[in-house]
Amino acid sequence: MRPIADIARDLQRGAVTSRSLVEEALAKIEDPAGEGSRTFIRVFRDSALAAADASDCLRAAGLVPSPLAGIPVSIKDLCDVAGVTTYAGSPTLRNAPPATRDAPVVARLRAAGAVIMGTTNLTEFAVGGLGLNPHFGDCRNPYDRETGRVPGGSSAGAAVSVTDGMAAVGLGTDTAGSVRIPASLCGLVGFKPTKSRVPTNGVFPLSTTLDSVGPLAPTVACCAVTDAIFANEDPVVPDAIPLDGLRFGIPDTLVIDDLEPAVQVAFDSALSTLSGAGARIEIFKFPELAELGGVGRNRFPAMVEGYSIHRERLESMIDLMDPRISERLLGGLKLSGPDYYEILEFRKGFIERATAITSRFDAVIMPTLPITAPPIADFHGSDERLRDPHVIIIRNTCVANLLDRCALTIPCHEPGAAPVGFTLMGENMADRRIFGIGQSVEKLLSPIL
Repeated sequence: MRPIADIARDLQRGAVTSRSLVEEALAKIEDPAGEGSRTFIRVFRDSALAAADASDCLRAAGLVPSPLAGIPVSIKDLCDVAGVTTYAGSPTLRNAPPATRDAPVVARLRAAGAVIMGTTNLTEFAVGGLGLNPHFGDCRNPYDRETGRVPGGSSAGAAVSVTDGMAAVGLGTDTAGSVRIPASLCGLVGFKPTKSRVPTNGVFPLSTTLDSVGPLAPTVACCAVTDAIFANEDPVVPDAIPLDGLRFGIPDTLVIDDLEPAVQVAFDSALSTLSGAGARIEIFKFPELAELGGVGRNRFPAMVEGYSIHRERLESMIDLMDPRISERLLGGLKLSGPDYYEILEFRKGFIERATAITSRFDAVIMPTLPITAPPIADFHGSDERLRDPHVIIIRNTCVANLLDRCALTIPCHEPGAAPVGFTLMGENMADRRIFGIGQSVEKLLSPIL
């Protein structure tokens, strides 16, 4: 993995070309000993090479539209790419018509000069945090490949495409943590924006209330540039914000409960490091989190919205779906119209109460996940064993979605250890400020990762 800024610098001085970058990425995708066949659902070999050649010609003429110009990126197979069918990780869509136009986020990447390598694997219909897909294969976490651990989901392929050098940055989506979960488990930076900043039209929905689009990349700066392109803003990296005197709050409810020992050690070490740099860290009362119950199962709009989106499919094509996914989607059938209204009203009040509590902090911090990546083999042939990890893996990340806030996960583990993510959650529309804080946090917590 290399930061976008380093690759762009090499392109500018002629040390590499866009074509050589794309050829290298294709070689990794096509390596039979690698993860490419499980990471990508579709590879755009010919169009990627053509786009790379065009980028090199434009650069030679002095035309460089953005820091991503000529650089390989991957697209989660939930986003429309003109001329091809969006599968959303499901065989039920194999015969669906091709997209007539790019999703806006894809179009913005093209306009920025990025080279689109292909569409990446995901949990079917983005329903789940482990990143497993029985239809297109289970790509393996870069950590402990021999064992074969879950990459995290639902943006599983997006993460592995970056860790394995098949793309410099991955486009993911995040409804309850689907960018930040694989980023955390795979040792990447991942960002969930405030929902309204980045358009989601042209992206196959799971929850129209909660869905958002975000990047997975090696560094905070990489995510900041890519997020700006997604949001149609100037692709610049905000200045780093010094940590001395910043106020960080840790909720006393839910998010620090039952942490796996490796996560606890990494998080405690991160707190000590940040405190030593002058950050003021406070554990504060946030009893409202307890109201989420079983990880928001009865407070989560996605339950009703997901069922509504897939209702006809569940009636006519359920035999083609992963039964674990269809079971979750069918959960929305149990909720009525009044239930849905109460869920939305709860969320409205939850946001208001939380803002009153947390607005005094520069960021709310927490472990991104309470666990590290478990072995894939733990979940084969056992529906029951899949349920509990599915719930706990979204426990912390779903908070930012329910509150409609921005959230950034940054690696905080020791080199060689199982990846652990550290979350900075900002207020609604505080996205660029969180990137500024995140750069300073990254320098301390993951300076050589």
